Amino acid sequence: MGVMTTSPTTAVPAAAPGENGPLRLVLASRLPSRGPVDGAWWPRSRDLQAEACDLVDHFPQLVGQIERLHFSRPDWDAVDGAPSQHRVRAARGPVKTSSSAYDDTHLVVVKMSSGNRLRLLVLPSHTDADLAARAMAQAVDPTNAQAPRTLLGLG
Repeated sequence: MGVMTTSPTTAVPAAAPGENGPLRLVLASRLPSRGPVDGAWWPRSRDLQAEACDLVDHFPQLVGQIERLHFSRPDWDAVDGAPSQHRVRAARGPVKTSSSAYDDTHLVVVKMSSGNRLRLLVLPSHTDADLAARAMAQAVDPTNAQAPRTLLGLG
């Protein structure tokens, strides 16, 4: 079983890694958090279908099951009119999706089966590893007040 770090001092068991390696996800130690984001996700590509399936299938079971994803279309490749715009077909079953076309938010809102909504910073797949490590650590810092674009140094 893999381990997903959720804070500097807390680890949450994650599902077995996907074929591309472990899910690059960190979550705040208290969910939902009081900050602008509840965690950070660093997908390996801009393929929404593949990456969302990986997120759904390998999301830590202790946190809950993902029921719905809301994403920003500019953060992903070729989603206009694609079936992935309405649902992803994960191994555990289909998950509904919705999207915003108007901006590049670097955010995905995850609706959990518990009803909680988690806001995850989405790091572009090509992000430098050092910047990714800093942004992911800052995203789960309980004192973080920075919006996703600021965490990535974009605004």
